[in-house]
Amino acid sequence: MTGLAGLMAISLSGCIVVSERGWSEGEAQYDHQQVERDNRQMISNLTMNARLDDVRTRMGTPDFNERWSENGDDYQVLFYRTQRLHADGLTTKDECTPIVFVNGELAGTGQVALDKVM
Repeated sequence: MTGLAGLMAISLSGCIVVSERGWSEGEAQYDHQQVERDNRQMISNLTMNARLDDVRTRMGTPDFNERWSENGDDYQVLFYRTQRLHADGLTTKDECTPIVFVNGELAGTGQVALDKVM
């Protein structure tokens, strides 16, 4: 029996159990969650054809920004962080919601809107 217990102890010696505790206001993780929640709420309240400048004023600087022209139309996509997927302290596009503008007016939000203009 001691052989089995020793084998189990050796096999578990490299295991680490990590649990996320609750975050308190003022901590970086809490602040990110609040920003994500605020961004989701603001995005859900945007109206179609809203002007790019108005949205930027309301939402602030995007995490990512892309622009291009094609067939006489100007496209701009603002990406705002709305969910955490990677606990690495960095923001990636897959953690953001795209807000799509065509000729300076809101054409849609989310991946579906982005796919339609790509």
